[in-house]
Amino acid sequence: MELLYASCVGLLVTCGVFLILRARTFPVVLGLTMLSYAVNLFLFSSGRLALNEAAVLGYSEAYADPLPQALVLTAIVIGFAMTAFVVILAIRGRADLGNDHVNGQETSKNKTKGKA
Repeated sequence: MELLYASCVGLLVTCGVFLILRARTFPVVLGLTMLSYAVNLFLFSSGRLALNEAAVLGYSEAYADPLPQALVLTAIVIGFAMTAFVVILAIRGRADLGNDHVNGQETSKNKTKGKA
């Protein structure tokens, strides 16, 4: 189970980094979102993967650590706010610059396609 969990986190990190390195703003937003999901899964696994253990004391003899769950909940809220902010920045950049490239400039390959 730990190998599958670590593989999923690694796959999310790989896809997130790949998408962050794209030239358009929408893949960058998706990459940041995937990277935040990977961090959330990593934080959740820091409390050790346990089955059938209560998060609240007194309901069973063995209990799960509630701190990683609280950290993940906080990270989800912060990640949602960050994603909303980046989307607004991308929309504003598109409106101001007229394109959705990260650096605000079209590549020479795209400029020649538009002229032909």
